[in-house]
Amino acid sequence: MPLYLTETIGRADMAKAIWNGQTIAESDKVETVEGNVYFPEETVNRAFLRPSSTSSNCPWKGMARYYTVLVDGQENPDAAWYYPNPKPAAKTVRHHVAFWRGVEIVPS
Repeated sequence: MPLYLTETIGRADMAKAIWNGQTIAESDKVETVEGNVYFPEETVNRAFLRPSSTSSNCPWKGMARYYTVLVDGQENPDAAWYYPNPKPAAKTVRHHVAFWRGVEIVPS
């Protein structure tokens, strides 16, 4: 089985996900996998998320599902994703959400 880069950003390094001027997620216990920052689901403000019908498949992480980010009436389609049942090699991203498509990830 191939090895993939995973690391946990420690407590001193809090991260925020911001889009359209709103903080969508903030945590001091994120997981970084292949350069993507995954926030624990309990640290994500679900008021800004709408389920999407989009899915994709990663050979080592499994099936990803997506959310559209909605802030102040503006939509960012499929800008967040998660793995509801990640494969064993990606177990650290279970119950986590990642962002892209213009969602800014910054230290806080």
